[in-house]
Amino acid sequence: MEKALKKISDLRGVGESRRKAFERAGVSTLYDLVRYYPRAYQNRGNTKTLLEIKECLINDEGNKPFSCILTVATEPRVHLIRRGMTLVKFRAFDEFGTCEVIFFNQNFLKDVFHAGSTFRFWGKFTFIRNSLSLASPLYEPCINDGRELPPIVPVYPLTSPLTQKIVSSAVSEALKEIIPEFEEMLPCDILKDASLPTIGYALRNIHHPESEAALELAMKRLVFDELFVTSVALALSGGKKRVPSSTQIRNIDIKRFTDNLPYSFTGAQKRSVNEIISDMTSPFAMNRILTGDVGSGKTVVAATGAYVCLNNGYDCLFMVPTEILARQHFNDLEPMLSRFGFTVHLLTGNISTSKRRVITEDLADPSKPTLVIGTQALLSPDVTPSSPGLVIIDEQHRFGAMQRASLADKAKGAGTLVMSATPIPRTLSLVVCGTLDVSKIDELPAGRQSVDTFVVSEDYRPRLNGFIKKQVDNGHQVYIVCPSIEEIEQSEKVNYDAEEYSDLTLFDVPYEEQLPLKAAETYAEELKLQLPMLRIAVAHGRMKAQEREDVMAAFCAGRIDVLVSTTVIEVGVNVPNATLMIVENAERFGLSQLHQLRGRVGRGSAKSYFVLVSNTKSEKSRERLLTVKKCRNGYDIAEEDLKQRGPGDLFAENGVMRQHGRSQLVLASKCTDTNLFALANDMALRVLTDDPTLAKDKHSLIRNAAERFIAKSESTLN
Repeated sequence: MEKALKKISDLRGVGESRRKAFERAGVSTLYDLVRYYPRAYQNRGNTKTLLEIKECLINDEGNKPFSCILTVATEPRVHLIRRGMTLVKFRAFDEFGTCEVIFFNQNFLKDVFHAGSTFRFWGKFTFIRNSLSLASPLYEPCINDGRELPPIVPVYPLTSPLTQKIVSSAVSEALKEIIPEFEEMLPCDILKDASLPTIGYALRNIHHPESEAALELAMKRLVFDELFVTSVALALSGGKKRVPSSTQIRNIDIKRFTDNLPYSFTGAQKRSVNEIISDMTSPFAMNRILTGDVGSGKTVVAATGAYVCLNNGYDCLFMVPTEILARQHFNDLEPMLSRFGFTVHLLTGNISTSKRRVITEDLADPSKPTLVIGTQALLSPDVTPSSPGLVIIDEQHRFGAMQRASLADKAKGAGTLVMSATPIPRTLSLVVCGTLDVSKIDELPAGRQSVDTFVVSEDYRPRLNGFIKKQVDNGHQVYIVCPSIEEIEQSEKVNYDAEEYSDLTLFDVPYEEQLPLKAAETYAEELKLQLPMLRIAVAHGRMKAQEREDVMAAFCAGRIDVLVSTTVIEVGVNVPNATLMIVENAERFGLSQLHQLRGRVGRGSAKSYFVLVSNTKSEKSRERLLTVKKCRNGYDIAEEDLKQRGPGDLFAENGVMRQHGRSQLVLASKCTDTNLFALANDMALRVLTDDPTLAKDKHSLIRNAAERFIAKSESTLN
């Protein structure tokens, strides 16, 4: 691997400026470079004639790039169209027609295209007044030396001054140098049983695919490697290690607590409570995640754990992401627990100095078991429990790894219970929950009404406005969720960079039209004109935190009829009086996110409705929206979302399940093959069963990869 560790600057053509640009992109060595994967691919091998392109445009199938072979018919001419902008124009032809080709502000191209020369062009065509034109396409000369142009061309993420040509050339040089010496990490039996190609084949074809089939096979191998190493690393770092508990939980009788609840636990809640109590009485500190569908009753299960903690004389810290959610939990749990003589405090950034002093003094008193429910204010150095027993983190994906670790450091040896309202698919939990025990609440409390879901187009707008007014007239409230904040986000400058066009993404996500976005601020003003009798307000993430909290509090208190917002209301808002949610541009949201939003309504006794508004023509988008309509169970939706879109933000920097710092899963974060998750986990278990510590020589490369994964993960937590 000596050549793989060579500096990127050792490559021909990589000077100081390009070296700095590569390093900004995280590329320092040749090894980094061959792992610098394309973000998408352009399928230029599927060439069409001008006649076929014309027919596609006539049939309204033209909002995508086409590839064609054209011969230059006229010498290029440069035109000044306005100050600071020129265009190069010429005509090109094939045996079925002619086309005008235009480039903007690239005068040098007049010396590239000469009459009689043949090129492969790739870009978006227009058909106006029975004439075809092609603006700023990508192009490659067709050279008569026996070489075929590659059918699939990679598109790399770029940082200035890098270009696609520079990166592609550098990658080609790096592959030539290091592929011959690249060692195979996986044993032959795994390659065979998992039907995987060699690592050399995979790296060559991820960058320069021989065909779509070769690209798919290369991706499968590289995704498998990421998932396999993750599974091995999690098993080595956490699966076999337990932190000794600093608590002694002896009193586990919860009857006094449950008898005072106005409802009975579901079977799933009982199971989860028993798992939590079992952990709390173990000689090792609990490290458990509690997952459950929206409204499944996770909070009262966590409160039961807090009761056991307090009843045994220990303190409990309960951290949530927003002040409004902290207040809601405090209002729910304070009367639930104070009746047993326990002290319950609320700690946010707005708490007075005198009240804060009382909280810190109570936490410092070992004879006074205390529950403190708060925001990130709990991370302050003065908030230190004298007898820590349990740390609870709600909506844990809203906190960074360092924040979660910081809170856990305040309670060394105490149990940790993290909660997530995003149901985790079974296939994904195999990989990402390696160091966590999982409790799953997979049934809703009795009596909870289902929410009727509808998918409509903009044509229904007048009826929707009438329905909004009807809900408010009946004494209820309405959410309207928009994907953007203000109109300026929708303005799109004309972009003549054809490199941005890509019709073959990493996992063949099809092209989807970009419909105009409904903006929260603009739409709220429109709605005020259309429904002047209603109290309408707007909330979004760009508002000052206190201003947004005030709006949310007013909505919770019933002083606002209609709340127009972005997804800031996705979690942590409990307004039983809200019976209608309308989601604009619903095609822009993922399945799990839509299901989370649906959970904001139907929380009271009145019938509730969830309306998805979209004018999308994409079959995939329509299928996704109809999945939300027909699926009620969050776990079914999460599994379907994984199949359709990959784990996405579950592995991203702000992802739900990223327990090991910044994600090291590059390709796997886009993978939609759920079977590959299980396969990688099974093969990792096979290796570890044969060699638990990876001490055998044949597993040395696996051990090295797992150790790099662990070291890199831990460095993000320090």
